[in-house]
Amino acid sequence: MELKGKYKPKIIVVVGPTASGKSDLAVEIAKKYNGEVVSADSRQVYKGMDIGTGKITQKEMQGIKHYLLDVASPKTRFTVAQYQKKANQAIGEIIKKEKLPILCGGTGFYIQSIVDNIAIPKVKPDLKLRKNLEKQSAEELFEQLKKLDSERAKNIDKYNKRRLIRAIEIVLKTKKPIPELKKNQPYDVLMLGTKIDKSELKKRIEKRLKKRLEQGMIKEVEKLHQSGVSFKRLEEFGLEYRYIAYYLQGKINEQEMVEKLQKEIEHYAKRQMTWFKKDKRIIWIKNKKTALGLIGEFIGVRC
Repeated sequence: MELKGKYKPKIIVVVGPTASGKSDLAVEIAKKYNGEVVSADSRQVYKGMDIGTGKITQKEMQGIKHYLLDVASPKTRFTVAQYQKKANQAIGEIIKKEKLPILCGGTGFYIQSIVDNIAIPKVKPDLKLRKNLEKQSAEELFEQLKKLDSERAKNIDKYNKRRLIRAIEIVLKTKKPIPELKKNQPYDVLMLGTKIDKSELKKRIEKRLKKRLEQGMIKEVEKLHQSGVSFKRLEEFGLEYRYIAYYLQGKINEQEMVEKLQKEIEHYAKRQMTWFKKDKRIIWIKNKKTALGLIGEFIGVRC
């Protein structure tokens, strides 16, 4: 199988909202077309964050190698720039083995950093600026970012003060919106989106949340905290980690935690779709057969 086009290596990208079946599809593609998977999930890079992030298990991988899982400590910051470097290295390694790279995940900015070769601004932390911004509420920070960079504001977690402060810091220091795109795209890309009905997605989120709680998601967060990850840091990870951290601190009860999580995960899925719908390169597919057929045509192999 020839993975290099006339000028650029070919890669497959599988995107979609949370709980839409991306990981399963990526494994099926890898099995059919001799591929390996590069994760594009901003929380699955962290060690010990397995149940809450829905990290694929060894059994679910079915022998397919996965990259960019468990590469950082949750006590440290893992940046988009670090992701971009490591993901490109992984893709290069897969291509050298004459296998098909499959980029799979729901973190839009991670994916864009690879397929559009985003130039990540190298902005050093401004501690004085950060200290002043820290005094503001998440809502105030979000409103400030909207005025500075409306596009970035559309896709950021508006409750995550750390990310809001960093985004504002970059815009103020560079005096430019983020991201700034390079002209040369490094790969020949086929982007597929896992399409699912809204009501079905809601049911899947509810079922998956219940399953994760039964699997010990609360204990996972407790263990992370006991290992030295502060509640403040856990809250920064958002969704499951934020609301379980609230629960463990006695800020909300168990019922409130579950109800808020269901609602927030639904909102998160909506934000993901807002990001992905802007990219007209994405072909939304409803079944595995369609996806495999499109990939076969793209790489020149009959399905």
